[in-house]
Amino acid sequence: MSMLKTAPGAGDSAGMTGLDRVLAMVEGRAPQAPISAMMAMRTRAAGPGWVEFVGVPGVEHYNPMGIVHGGYAATLLDSCLGIAVLTSLAPGLAFTTIDLNVTYLRAMTARTGEVVARADVVSSGRRIATARGTVVDSEGRLIATGTTTCMVFPMEERLAAEAKRENGA
Repeated sequence: MSMLKTAPGAGDSAGMTGLDRVLAMVEGRAPQAPISAMMAMRTRAAGPGWVEFVGVPGVEHYNPMGIVHGGYAATLLDSCLGIAVLTSLAPGLAFTTIDLNVTYLRAMTARTGEVVARADVVSSGRRIATARGTVVDSEGRLIATGTTTCMVFPMEERLAAEAKRENGA
């Protein structure tokens, strides 16, 4: 996977629903998030309240024990769960993860090949959203499960906080 452009900023997509923003990535009208290249993952499909990511763990993701670091599955799930939440948001809303829980069930190696993460929104309210997801290998064997809780807030709050930091306040 090659990342030549960065993901669109909040200003680029403020008038779009979260689902529209995600579908733009899936359809290639907007770039994948920059972390996708490093993690060899991408958003594959999405709909209201759900998303699928695919990833290909390799030796570059190994830990000292010669298997894929648990952070690979955690990052895949964190991304997939968060983007599932994004599909449920109205224009002008953003989110941030406030809790991530991952349960590891099977190790991955470079021989694992492509893995699929699927996440579904459990609840999406005015301030809190939750989602649950899984990572499976090409044989359908469960590798990891995860849940997340996200805080939902207006994008203007994020933009104001960024401007304040940039101005040294």
